[in-house]
Amino acid sequence: MIEVEVILRTIASFGLLLIAARFLGKQTISQMTIFDFVAAITLGAIAAGLAYNTSLKPHNMIISLVFFVLTIFLISFLSIKNRKLRKFFAGDPTVLIQNGEILESNMRKMRYTLDYLNQQLREKEIFNIEEVLFAILETNGTLTILKKPQFRHITKQDLFIAVNGEHRLPIELIMDGKIIEDNLNQNHLATSWLLTELKKRDITVEETVYAVLLANGHIYVDKYKDHIPVPIDKE
Repeated sequence: MIEVEVILRTIASFGLLLIAARFLGKQTISQMTIFDFVAAITLGAIAAGLAYNTSLKPHNMIISLVFFVLTIFLISFLSIKNRKLRKFFAGDPTVLIQNGEILESNMRKMRYTLDYLNQQLREKEIFNIEEVLFAILETNGTLTILKKPQFRHITKQDLFIAVNGEHRLPIELIMDGKIIEDNLNQNHLATSWLLTELKKRDITVEETVYAVLLANGHIYVDKYKDHIPVPIDKE
């Protein structure tokens, strides 16, 4: 029956698309360049055709999908090796604001409106264009901002305040009431040490939703029972 065929083709299409995405890597599914966008749209179109267009032979669609994935992979590989090719497919970043001045000619080239520029600035908590030293439109469509020195956040280094060094990422110890043994072993941490730390807080593993060893050496523990009389629950 056609319905069964469509179901099977849909499952096969989804599986092939998932394999293709895993093969091509995370860049294709992150904030995309023009090349990534075209590649993703075409992959989706081929997969959709395989799923519901019963007039097309499945093996032809699979061959098309496989060769298209290989083409994307080859172009991506060559782009890594060749800067000119990379610039051709991904484009160059474009400066939209320089020293607080909007570059209208670059805006027109990018078909970038003032309304959208202001929206992007507000999203970065900038309401005064004079604060901006440079605003650069990246190849993936995001806007990168460099504020003028007098408007940047003050850091501890600016104030000559000593800080404790951090040389590793946070380590997840417990999730959903279960100890993550792999993380303990990879970081040479003993289960007995973790249980001792929980005992100091008068809590068991089963009562713990999430526990993580932070980069500063402290342990953050969140319990199932929050003991908040009136929790905020608004959408």
